[in-house]
Amino acid sequence: MKFGRLIASAVLAFAGFVAVFPLAWTALNAFKNNVDIITRIPRLVFTPTWANISYIVGRDSVTAGLSNSVIACGTAVIIGMTLGLPAAYAVARYPNRWSGDIQFFVLSLRFLPPVAVAIPLMVIWLQIGLYDTLLALIVTYSLLTISVTMWLAIPAFQRVPKEVEEAAFVDGYGAYAVFFKVALPIASRTLIGALAFSFVLVWNEFLMALMLTSGNAKTLPIVASELSQQGMNVPWGILNASVLLLSLPPLLLLGVLSSFLNATFRKKQ
Repeated sequence: MKFGRLIASAVLAFAGFVAVFPLAWTALNAFKNNVDIITRIPRLVFTPTWANISYIVGRDSVTAGLSNSVIACGTAVIIGMTLGLPAAYAVARYPNRWSGDIQFFVLSLRFLPPVAVAIPLMVIWLQIGLYDTLLALIVTYSLLTISVTMWLAIPAFQRVPKEVEEAAFVDGYGAYAVFFKVALPIASRTLIGALAFSFVLVWNEFLMALMLTSGNAKTLPIVASELSQQGMNVPWGILNASVLLLSLPPLLLLGVLSSFLNATFRKKQ
């Protein structure tokens, strides 16, 4: 039994190392000079520099891209939760002959390659004069967040015991009160995961943002990709610093959500 636990701990430790190492190495390279990065033998001992971080933070394009990403992704996630959660609850609690088709349609949106969606949307936004605007990005990202939210929330609401909701109805709760005061709190753990997944999905989205923007509404992934150059003069330190900046908001969100979950479950205990 102890040997089995030792093997399981070793496997978990290795999996954690594999998951954390790329981000740790990127963070380390963000504080290196280019000459310390392109050496054949990786240097673990080096003189750190803030030049890469200062270059990234000091660029107006990065500030604009960060602002666009926060506004577009944050608004899309809020819209996705506002519209997706009630829709998921309706499908889960009030099934009909179209419920299976709705679930398949929502799931099928994840089957499509991004280019199959981005090209028609680009034509639509060009024709109505909303190309390269935050509104176009928000609407496009909302399509993703609504589908992902419904996809993850339907099973969560299906696992909510019907007896609890029936008891709430007996106590005089209406349908909306049951949804907000009973179903949402019980399914909150999975729903918070859906919120985090939706945010990470649209925050890292590249192809749609590349095709739907040209200057004014560029998001941070697009701006970060433009920092690279061709040939031997690739600014690896700057690129690593941009990846570090791009990774911080999702990590901070996951940290806040984890703290919220831990605090919630401690109160219940």
